[in-house]
Amino acid sequence: MATGLEPVPITSQKHDPAWKHCQMFKNGDRVQLKCLYCGKLFKGGGIHRIKEHLAGQKGNASTCLRVTSDVRAMMQQSLDGVMVKKRKKQKIAEEITGINPVSGEIDAYVDQGGDVSSGLPMVEGSNAVEGNSGLFVNHEGMSNVSGDKRKKWRGKNSSANANSVVVRCVSSGAKRVNDSIFMAVGRFLYDIGAPLDAVNSVYFQPMVDAIASGGSEVVMPCYHEIRGWILKNSVEEVKNDIGKYTATWGRTGCSVLVDQWSTEMGRTLLIFLAYCPEGTVFLKSVDASGIMNSSDALYELTKQVVEEVGVRHVLQVITSSEEQYIVVGRRLTDTFPTLYWTSCAARCLDLILEDFAKLEWINSIIEQARFITRFVYNHSTVLNMVRRYTFGNDLIEPGITRSATNFTALKRLVDIKHNLQTMVTSQEWLDCPHSKKSGGLEMLDIVSNQSFWSSCGLIVRLTIPLLRLLRITGSEKRPAMGYVYAGMYRTKETIKKELIKRDEYMVYWNIIDHWWEQQWHLPLHAAGFFLNPKFFYSIKDEHNEFLSGMLDCIERLVPDTVEQDNIVREINSYKNATGDFGRKMAIRAKDTLPPAEWWSTYGGSCPKLSRLAIRILSQTCSSMGYKRNQIQFEQIYETRNCLERQRLSDLVFVQYNLRLRQMVEKSKEQDSMDPMSFDCLSNVEDWITGKDVLLEDYGSSNWMALDPPSTSTMLLGPSNDVVEELAEGNYNSLDVKLLQKMLCTLLNLVFVLAKTQGLMMTRFSTE
Repeated sequence: MATGLEPVPITSQKHDPAWKHCQMFKNGDRVQLKCLYCGKLFKGGGIHRIKEHLAGQKGNASTCLRVTSDVRAMMQQSLDGVMVKKRKKQKIAEEITGINPVSGEIDAYVDQGGDVSSGLPMVEGSNAVEGNSGLFVNHEGMSNVSGDKRKKWRGKNSSANANSVVVRCVSSGAKRVNDSIFMAVGRFLYDIGAPLDAVNSVYFQPMVDAIASGGSEVVMPCYHEIRGWILKNSVEEVKNDIGKYTATWGRTGCSVLVDQWSTEMGRTLLIFLAYCPEGTVFLKSVDASGIMNSSDALYELTKQVVEEVGVRHVLQVITSSEEQYIVVGRRLTDTFPTLYWTSCAARCLDLILEDFAKLEWINSIIEQARFITRFVYNHSTVLNMVRRYTFGNDLIEPGITRSATNFTALKRLVDIKHNLQTMVTSQEWLDCPHSKKSGGLEMLDIVSNQSFWSSCGLIVRLTIPLLRLLRITGSEKRPAMGYVYAGMYRTKETIKKELIKRDEYMVYWNIIDHWWEQQWHLPLHAAGFFLNPKFFYSIKDEHNEFLSGMLDCIERLVPDTVEQDNIVREINSYKNATGDFGRKMAIRAKDTLPPAEWWSTYGGSCPKLSRLAIRILSQTCSSMGYKRNQIQFEQIYETRNCLERQRLSDLVFVQYNLRLRQMVEKSKEQDSMDPMSFDCLSNVEDWITGKDVLLEDYGSSNWMALDPPSTSTMLLGPSNDVVEELAEGNYNSLDVKLLQKMLCTLLNLVFVLAKTQGLMMTRFSTE
């Protein structure tokens, strides 16, 4: 062996068959390959040169005389496959770019740093340019230069025109390449029947980047690898991530969530999760179809999960509020005296909104609003017109639930009221054939009805606090425990101030109290309010109910009586804002820091109370909002084979936990959906389908003629942090609303003036 050569192991990532027939050595910074049969050492050319050597292909490498005939044939077959792929890629590249010889030479010259302007005069009268005069066509499709005028290209004009040619060719080629990539992605998703919002996954772009980094030699995994070692590694990867979450449970505690779900096949599944501020963890799913009426079986199942998580970590178990779960909750708190059972706050809020929508006058307004959206979303011409007049905004903002969508949709309509009114009074609307039909005429009546808009505005003002509280309870980015009590208190106060008369506002208060009764009496919620410095230091008089809830939490969550007494003594320091609690920094930070973080920073002088406060303020109040669509739970229970059931269980474990991780990492833009899409249908169906009148012109509607939706928020104002708004008590920011109305009016005025002057202004850019 030559001196200085260091053997290098060949890893499993090298998939080319020739790697099995050579050795790899490192000589300094260079890699050299040695044939296993004849011992010839190759200092360059890579694995392809070895393959040519073994195949006996003359040209770049000498022929190996000692290789067996079967290996030689295999290497030749591999080389033939490489050539076929190369020709296919070349053909696809030619079809995609369609770049002719002249543009290709220009691109090559630019890549070499050449001066394009100096080269163009040399071909000013050549047949090559004449034959490809399409290069010199402007946006109107007319030739920029004729044969005679082309001779006048000199100096700066020559450079500018040449550069524009190059830019146009390059951008056109890049667009065609992108189009081809997009089409390939689309064909793959269509073929496998994947949900189209798969492209919104936070793992989509990293997958594309990983494939691109592999270059032309990348080999895609096969079916057995996906369900084999890749799944095995993914399980370990997810378990490692979960380990980071569970490591914080000792400090923050956690909440066990029980989510009930009915499948398409009629099964009732229970999904068990564990929440902490770092993230939510999917623990397991159970087919509970046969035990839903047995509180004993449900109790044993939930008890087992609590024990698996660790009783010392669990502060509460959250379920729905059905009778059997109430029984389970009582037994759990008897068995484990250091935890609470609570009903899902988000579900209670959803039921409140559902009952609000059943009130006769609110239901009437909702139906009128639905007529507008149903008509618009079933006629492509009308929908395009609406999107132009609303600068790309949709008429519907899907809510977390169907009931929430009723009121988020009303709010969106109120936000774009002036735009809709401008549209139905425009000449474009009068010229539209749909405006003269019954649906268009009824839409005109509703949009022009001031009483309708006044009622919409009142409904929005009554329900905005509930919608914000619903978003807070389901938030993955900030624990809700410190905000729920204050949120409901301010909800009732807002309704009272809006309606004034007791007999009017009590209608809504009674609905709230009916569903929220259990939540009012939860010590955890009262303690959350008590321990949130933003709220606690803002109340003038000490309320015994908050202190009572706090003392109840101390007795239940802290079993050591000595520690209980220490915490009670430390409460006085917090109440009187002594020590670090009274620092100017602490006073400022109570308005900006999350409450648990505030205690971690300024609670050092009261370590026992601080530890308890962090644990209480780190909890959620909801078991709703965790997306489980497209996760194949039922396959687990339909499979009889034990090994395959284990594999499917691990697959669901990976899928659900990756989905939960996305809930924190996703931006609002990534999660935005077209309201008409099937993926949104469960929550918006009542707003886009359901009336015969919408089908009368089905033949004239064409989805291919639709303009794409926009993520613009030009008319909707900034996206504020609902927790910050709650903390400020600023449910109806008059200044923001006034500015939004002024902006909307100004944009409408500009839009109308532009159209009357004949300008082709169909959409504002939101950049």
